[in-house]
Amino acid sequence: MAKKPKKAAAEGEEGAEGEAPKAGKKKLVIIGAVVLALAGGGGFFFMKKKAGDGHGEAVAEVKKPVVFLDVREMMVNLANEPGQDRTRFAKIKVAIELKDAKVEGEVKPLMPRIEDAFQVYLRDLRASDLAGSAGIYRLREELLRRVNVAIQPARAEAVLFKDVVIQ
Repeated sequence: MAKKPKKAAAEGEEGAEGEAPKAGKKKLVIIGAVVLALAGGGGFFFMKKKAGDGHGEAVAEVKKPVVFLDVREMMVNLANEPGQDRTRFAKIKVAIELKDAKVEGEVKPLMPRIEDAFQVYLRDLRASDLAGSAGIYRLREELLRRVNVAIQPARAEAVLFKDVVIQ
């Protein structure tokens, strides 16, 4: 009989010892997870702060005063469509977006060159070339390319339409 209580006592001790290491492992895993989460959060915070600093400088560069230079309103007759006798006209008013006032000073004396480039290009277009938003987008891209060729080495950022009428 004495052996049975020892077995029960031994089983009780083993059960207690068996649970203690499991509970210790659980605590160790939880503590490890908390430490990892804190380390990851701290690393993210420092990386975000560094990235934010570099991003702030880029935003500061974008906030320079942009200058818009108006090009005089142009009215040109468009090329006739094949088989069409009726003359079509386009009336276009645009503004050129420049990086800053310094570039504006370089571009203003070159306005006759810009207007000439626009006139020559617009007279070759047909009304169907300007149809829809895709036609206007292509016109914008082509005008920007021609402006940049005319004012080189200065650079225009964009050509913005103020008025487009095709009749």
